[in-house]
Amino acid sequence: MTTNTQANTEGNTQVPAARQRPAPPPADNSRPAARTRSTRLLATLFLAPTIVGIVIFTVVPIVGSVVLSLFHWNVIDDPSFAGTANYREVFADSTVLVSFRNTLVFMALAVALQLLIALALALAVNGRMPMWLRSVFRSAFFFPLVLSAASISVVMKYLFNQDFGVVNWLLGLIGIAPVPWLTSENGAMAAVILVYVWQQFGFSFLLFVGGLNNIPKEIHEAASLDGATGLRKHLAVTLPLLSPTLLVASVVGIINALQVFEQPYVLTNGGPGDSTRTVVMVIYETAFEQLRFGPASAVGVLLFVLIMAVTALQFRLSRRFVHYQ
Repeated sequence: MTTNTQANTEGNTQVPAARQRPAPPPADNSRPAARTRSTRLLATLFLAPTIVGIVIFTVVPIVGSVVLSLFHWNVIDDPSFAGTANYREVFADSTVLVSFRNTLVFMALAVALQLLIALALALAVNGRMPMWLRSVFRSAFFFPLVLSAASISVVMKYLFNQDFGVVNWLLGLIGIAPVPWLTSENGAMAAVILVYVWQQFGFSFLLFVGGLNNIPKEIHEAASLDGATGLRKHLAVTLPLLSPTLLVASVVGIINALQVFEQPYVLTNGGPGDSTRTVVMVIYETAFEQLRFGPASAVGVLLFVLIMAVTALQFRLSRRFVHYQ
């Protein structure tokens, strides 16, 4: 009896249906696409001023110089097509060839001296030194870079004067005869290099300070435990880890040095003779003093090609000498 009752009870018991969850809404595939489009639009709006500036102030002048180098034009008369005549004239002009030689010599000496001084000062400032004193040195070394190159050159022209300049006066205190800084070929190039380096090394100095701060201290501590000290530690640890910063500083330094103009123009006006005449000085004199914009543009195109070739060579060589962490 009991068994039948249990069976009837079990038979009459209905199993509740499984609670059905509502079906998820269909995926809106348009939202990610709309979000991507809005992100791209926003990025384009932010990049537009920079892109427009590069096109107007870089691309257009380069294309204009290339086109103008194929014409004879003196602003007054209508331009006439010249083909490659301007380039043949440039290669036959001894002044242009001397200016390229002077620019390359200046670049090699100025950039090497600039990087050496900047690296030495960065290592000194990055050592054990109070923070306030470190900030003072950083500001003092960077300050010449914000000044006008022309105004600095005017002041330096008096300092390097052979007769009453402060530089020769200081050299006289230690028994050195007055040096004809601005009236001899070697002295003029040396004066231009020193003035340029004094103004420009602050940029490389800040790059090196930032690069040194990014080197983990644990690596130097491990090198010290292995017995590396002083110069050996810098050669084996600091310089390899600082090589990316060295690459940036050298690329920027060489590009700027190849375009030097204010210092030799104000200090020596390219003299004595053509010993300090640079490529940009030749471009300025040919275009704005002689009104020969075709040959001037041809020299500018050649300088552009030289800068691109040197920069490409640097990045090519960097594959062997630059080490990334």
